Parts: sequence; C-alpha cells; structure tokens
Amino acid sequence: MSLKTRVILVVVIGTVMGFGLSFGGAMMTKARSGSEDRAADEARLFAEVMERVKRDYIEPVDDAVLIDNAIRGMVGDLDPHSEFLDADEYRDIRISTAGSYTGIGIEVGEVDGKVCVISPMAGSPAARAGVHSGDEIVAIDGVTIKPGDLRKTIEHMRGRAGSQVTLTVSRDGENIVYQMRREIVRVASVYRQMLTPTYGYARVNQFSDTTARELARAIGDLQKDAGGTLDGLVLDLRNNPGGVLDAAVDVSDLFLDTGVIVTAEGRTTESRFRRSAHRGDVLDGAPLILLVNEGSASASEIVAGALQDHGRALVVGATTFGKGLVQTVVPLSRGRAIKLTTSRYFTPSGDSINGKGITPDVYIDDTPGYPDLSLNGTVDSRNDVQLVTALERLQHNKVMQSKAP
Repeated sequence: MSLKTRVILVVVIGTVMGFGLSFGGAMMTKARSGSEDRAADEARLFAEVMERVKRDYIEPVDDAVLIDNAIRGMVGDLDPHSEFLDADEYRDIRISTAGSYTGIGIEVGEVDGKVCVISPMAGSPAARAGVHSGDEIVAIDGVTIKPGDLRKTIEHMRGRAGSQVTLTVSRDGENIVYQMRREIVRVASVYRQMLTPTYGYARVNQFSDTTARELARAIGDLQKDAGGTLDGLVLDLRNNPGGVLDAAVDVSDLFLDTGVIVTAEGRTTESRFRRSAHRGDVLDGAPLILLVNEGSASASEIVAGALQDHGRALVVGATTFGKGLVQTVVPLSRGRAIKLTTSRYFTPSGDSINGKGITPDVYIDDTPGYPDLSLNGTVDSRNDVQLVTALERLQHNKVMQSKAP
C-alpha cells in the first residue's frame, strides 16, 4: 500500500470513527467498541479498493477524482434527490434560486445532441441582439461548442457584468455572429396574461426567492387590466419542478387568510417545522383554479395541496409527480455542498404525497397543447384542453372546491 493511500486511510478511518463516536455516545462501551471496529474495517476496505483501482485500472486515476466519486456515490445512493455538489454545481443552484445572474439572458437546452436556444429572455442582451428560439449555438468567443456539453456552454456565456462575449449560432443552415455585453439578468419565474377582459392567467415556471413577490405584482397588474378586480384566475403550475420551499409557502399564503400550509418531520430540530397562513387574500376571494400535471413536483405540490385542502382552489389536470421530500443544501469547504434529504412534508390534511402525488379535483389527461410561451409570448389555449376547461369553469361558476381539513 502506498504512503499516500495509507495517509488517506488514516483520514478516512478517523472520519468514520468520528461519526461512530458521535452517534454512539449513548451506547454501552462494548457496543461502541464493536461499532468502531466495524467502522475501521469499512475504512480499510475503502482504502484497499482505492489502492487496487489506482494500481490496476486501465488508465491512471487521480486521488482527488476517486475521493470525489466515492463521496458522490455515498450521498447519491441515499435517495434520488440527495447529491454531492462541486463548486460549479453549488454555484448553479444558488443562481437558480436567487432569481438573477450575470450573462446574456438565454435559456438553453440539448436538442438531438445540439445545444440550442430555448428562449431569449425579454429585454436581455441576447433578445436585443436578435437571438431567436431554436438557434443552435455553435461557438462562443470563437471556441466551437462540443455536442452535449451544455454545462460548459452555460459557463462560457456567464461572466463579469460589462464584459463582451461573441455568440455564433446556426439558423436555417447559416452561421450568424452576435456580439453583446453581459449584464445582470433578472430571471422571471412568473408569466401573466389576460384570457378574457375579466379573467386572468398566471404561470409559475419555478419557485425562486423572488417568486411570491413576482406573482403578487403580476396579479396586481392583471387586476388593473381588468378594471380593478378579477372575476377569476387560472394559476398554472404544470411542468413546474419546484424550487425553494419558503417560496411555495409564500405563494400559498397569497391566497389564504388562515390555517396550516405545510408541516414537515425529520430527525433534527431544524427539519421539523410548521408553516401557517397570514391574513390577506391577494384575490379578495375571487375564484381560483390551479393547473397541474405529472411534471408538477415538490414546491408545486405544496401549493396545490395547501390550496386544495383549504378549499381555496379547484385543482384541474393530471396527478402530480409525488415528491414529498425536502432537501437542505449544506455548504462544505472550498465552495462545495451536499444536497441532503432532511424532511418529509405533509399537506394541511396530514397526507404525505411522496410517491402518490396530488389528485386533481377535475382529472384531465395532459394534452399536447401545453402552452409554449417561447414562441410568441402569449398563451394559445385553443388546443389546451386543461386551460380551456379551467376558463369555462370560471366563466360558468363551476368552481366546486375541496373541503377544508
């Protein structure tokens, strides 16, 4: 066994034994000693495997890579939602929840192995330059983009505010070069539109730190457009994967005057909590319909469960994803972190939706007409059966809400 591996072994044994000692303080001395022996055996096994990989694997592998992979495996095997985050991944999570970042303001994704523009954000440097939805990004600052390298593409587009970036895109077989300067881009998580002169529509794409304020402002704008008050609102949470739990609580609180919004149970004091509503309904009691589907998860399900259980909203659509677990992001050294499942949450009625989801009051299977706001900035409801049904129910006062718990 090499000296370096023996040093790693000592560190691992010390760490594992430390955990064993901390959790075994209330145990008998004999049991604690046995636990320490098992921990030492496991640490020796870890170092033995690491040494064999370093010696026999077909290509050389750095110690740091092996340790990183071991940590990822340890955390990632706990459940599908827990994971180790390196510095870049942790930074991305902070950006996604903060509601702003420095860049050029485009949403990108992988389409058939190509990095493509999903949508330029309104008013962003990319939108002002003329970047279109569907453009394939082929180079950044003259460096060719590798197929499937989405993370590096995003990293290259971000940078210091005021710095210049050159974006080369392919559109209809022609390469187009755009030069623009990076800015602080506000990521809007809420979209609004009037469906009729008196009925409004608001969509929440994800739950960030700014979502509740954005939604309250959007509803205020809709009320102005309607002449002061709305006759009803459709709140669309379809394909919303979730986000910040407190944002979901605050969004629910916008429509509730009283009552529990969500409770959570975990092993630590911090993971056990109850959140309740405060007086004040932003809609002043106007009817509310919530749209959900199998892509509505986590924070979306907290909102759906709270508004459904309290009889404040009629839930229309398909059964939600069923993620009733809370993750806490725990910072570590050198800018890294772990995202760890720490709680199981419950709706006001006491139900855990994990693995089950929220059952809609009116079931309508997901439809191909799910609104695509990136094409023309407006919702075309003609082929969207769920949205059409929601609007018809509002107009004909068919909003028979669930009973409060």
